[in-house]
Amino acid sequence: MSNATFHDLADASVFITGGGSGIGAALTEGFLRQGAKVAFVGRSDASEFVAKMEAETGHRPHFIQCDITDIAALKAAIADSAKINGPITTLVNNAANDQRHSTEEVTEEFWDWAQAINLKAYFFACQAVMDGMRTAGGGSIINFTSISYMMGNTGYPAYTTANSGINGMTRSLAREFGPDKIRVNALAPGWVLTQKQLDMWAEPDALTAHLERQCLKEHLVPEDIVSSTLFLASTSSRMITGQALVVDGGVVVTG
Repeated sequence: MSNATFHDLADASVFITGGGSGIGAALTEGFLRQGAKVAFVGRSDASEFVAKMEAETGHRPHFIQCDITDIAALKAAIADSAKINGPITTLVNNAANDQRHSTEEVTEEFWDWAQAINLKAYFFACQAVMDGMRTAGGGSIINFTSISYMMGNTGYPAYTTANSGINGMTRSLAREFGPDKIRVNALAPGWVLTQKQLDMWAEPDALTAHLERQCLKEHLVPEDIVSSTLFLASTSSRMITGQALVVDGGVVVTG
């Protein structure tokens, strides 16, 4: 968890997509430990996680079971969360799916699904929080992308296409939302060893090769992403917008 305390996040209304597992679960816990009022959506039931968070942090997150590709359901979840916790002042678009695929096997249906979960839902979540953030006098949107497209990785072209799109969207929305004191940034994690990654793709040879590309010779874990997200949510970063913050141990170098 974060070693830093961001006092302005106490009682802040935070909405996280995919906040019940992997990096998202670490984010939910991180915001709860700052005293924020957290709502999150996910496809799988998260009742056990909610109870665990309440027991460990003293704050109970508000969970809504929702498939973010169902835009009407996503918008309803955001509206419900705003009613319970107050206008959302931090949106974290975290949910994504990096299912492996080759170009040859991609169908129209798969392409549309990949863009729906990895890009379309992000846009409509941003749209849905605009009015509330405007009313609250500002806010912070953090769109999770990935270094995979920066590296030109193969193995999931629909996913890397969406990642690159997230950055373009982030820059445009930062300029559009800026006059209302709404900041929009992207956060690009490197290879974070969530349980899913360990179960499905973290082969020893691949891990060794990736670590060789990192400047810092230590694998990333979900907690490494939490502090950077809290910083972008906090007024500590009040003049940072339209940027992509890379947290990858030094695989890609930006600038």
